[in-house]
Amino acid sequence: MTRIVHISDLHFGKDRPELLDPLVRFINGSGAALVLLSGDLTQRARHSQFKDARAFIDRLSPQVLSVPGNHDTPLDNLLVRFLWPWSRFRKHIARDLEPCWQSDDVLVNGINTADSRAWQRGKLRRTSLRRVCNHLLCGPDGRRDDRLGIVMMHHPPEHQPDTHKRPMRNAEVGLRELNSCGADIVLCGHLHTWSTRILRDAEGILLLQAGTGLSSRVRGEPNDLNLLEIDGKRLTVERHTADLGVQDFSRISRQIYEKTDGTWQLCR
Repeated sequence: MTRIVHISDLHFGKDRPELLDPLVRFINGSGAALVLLSGDLTQRARHSQFKDARAFIDRLSPQVLSVPGNHDTPLDNLLVRFLWPWSRFRKHIARDLEPCWQSDDVLVNGINTADSRAWQRGKLRRTSLRRVCNHLLCGPDGRRDDRLGIVMMHHPPEHQPDTHKRPMRNAEVGLRELNSCGADIVLCGHLHTWSTRILRDAEGILLLQAGTGLSSRVRGEPNDLNLLEIDGKRLTVERHTADLGVQDFSRISRQIYEKTDGTWQLCR
């Protein structure tokens, strides 16, 4: 069994400082082996904001994997944004923008969907999809590994009907590829809203979308995080939130999914 904490959109520079210690306390007491941080660590990609994000990560006991979000490319220096868009992320957070991790239960793959030539909209790159599929497929004969395949990205690959932001470029094609090569779960953020659902265009993939762990831009929802417990093809998802005026993260929902014959089912 593997436990993973999924957080997103911390937005240091536009964060709630009173939630920082409770968030660290929750993660370090969760029993998680891994923390997955799906982008937008900063508000404006300034060095000071990345330093705050780095200090937060250094306080965490589990290993941390991060991918950039659209806010993690600088706006204060357009030359840096277009020529070296990930230089600050790499300096302060991680050299690898698309990290991988594995345990006996799970294979984790990060994808960088941020686009320095766009402000909000992301894109799924062909090279990223090929790399992830090569990692998920086991061996030269293309046999599928038994472990659960998790893909982490910042932008949702599929939007709810009431979402007005434009979807990622190449999202539809990318979902088909991820579904065919054995991705089971996609973790994302970006919209500052929480959601868990089976994807319309890829029924073999369960989408887990976190809101924002620390930002004051909560879009009508509380700050939250996801706690995942993986046992074979059985997945337990807990949503933990901290409402305004409350300085501790507590569980408000728990769902159990199981994947059978290539399709996810909600057990309870």
